Amino acid sequence: MRPAARVQAAIELLDEIIVAARDNGSAADHLASAFFKARRYAGSKDRRAIRELVWNAIRRFGTRPVSGRSAIIAMADDDSDLALCFDGSQYGPAQIASDEACAKEGLIPEWIDSRLPAIIDQQEKQALLGRASLDLRVNISRTTRADALTQLEDAEPIGENGIRLPTNSAITQLPLYRDGLIEIQDFGSQTIVEACGDIKGKKILDLCAGAGGKTLSLFDKILKSQSGEIVATDVNRGRLSKIAERQARLMNVAPHHSSLDVIRKILLNPGQEIEMLAEFTEGFDISLVDAPCSGAGTWRRNPETRWRMNAERLEQVKRQQARVLDIAAQMTKKGGSIIFAVCSILEEEGPHQVQAFLSRHENWQVQYIDIDFGRNIGDGKLLTPYHDGCDGFFFARLEKL
Repeated sequence: MRPAARVQAAIELLDEIIVAARDNGSAADHLASAFFKARRYAGSKDRRAIRELVWNAIRRFGTRPVSGRSAIIAMADDDSDLALCFDGSQYGPAQIASDEACAKEGLIPEWIDSRLPAIIDQQEKQALLGRASLDLRVNISRTTRADALTQLEDAEPIGENGIRLPTNSAITQLPLYRDGLIEIQDFGSQTIVEACGDIKGKKILDLCAGAGGKTLSLFDKILKSQSGEIVATDVNRGRLSKIAERQARLMNVAPHHSSLDVIRKILLNPGQEIEMLAEFTEGFDISLVDAPCSGAGTWRRNPETRWRMNAERLEQVKRQQARVLDIAAQMTKKGGSIIFAVCSILEEEGPHQVQAFLSRHENWQVQYIDIDFGRNIGDGKLLTPYHDGCDGFFFARLEKL
């Protein structure tokens, strides 16, 4: 493909991503995969160049552009080579008109920027849109971090059982990964699991388990200590169904092996969670609530999330957060704990939710979390890309009296 054709393709893919973000459609990665599948004539270099241009645009514009063309035109203002691609050729974009509008630049939408806590300065904001490293978690029931490090290049230890590799490191074909000795997991997620404390012999609920990243981290600790139970629940069948396959790789057994039953998986119907979990009422020592959120801490991986969120959607996820916290409160036994986490840096999704929960539930109190990472904010801790090198997370631990 000629450079002009690549630019036109980038504009078309950006248009699809913009519409999907506006209408809460498919994620950008999924759209890109489908886009290139339908254009098999695009070679690997073409696909790489198109993707780079598209993702540069997504990172550069915090507010959703009106069109892909308006975004690329704005980028062409300070890139003469890019501007030359607007040549009106057969497969290239039309020439830029003198009065043609271009997208407004800015890393973070103004309405979100006004909601950020004071500790998020300009360096922090820049890091929110930076490139994410590749973080791994060592499955300690199967190997040690020291042994894993000897088999990885350019690796550094992080946290208790983590390893960090440079961005875009390829590890899925390595024996370490294929045999279930390591798992891809952002350091922030690993820290949330560490906030659960000593889980030996404990009965644990992972209420919003998703595809099971934290579930499997907790399960690995249970295998190591040979004591404990875990129940993983979610309202999304597709996400929850992925746990068994990942669990089989961790244990290095067949996908339907009987040992996989150690994790009890329950698909919940939205609105009927309490009824479906009635047998567990006040039965868990630890309830992990990695709640639905705006995703304002994951922009490094999913920068188009800024284009999807608006004030109305934020209010919706805040109501969801409050509801799952209230469900967890009913499932947790006296003396037990809730670990509340959101992959967001917005105060109203973190510290404000904790305060609202405590105002609704008098028999709960905040517990101190003895972890060196993150910074104190309200009644919890905040992890950020600039300060901690991981996705943005707020987490807090609450004890039932």
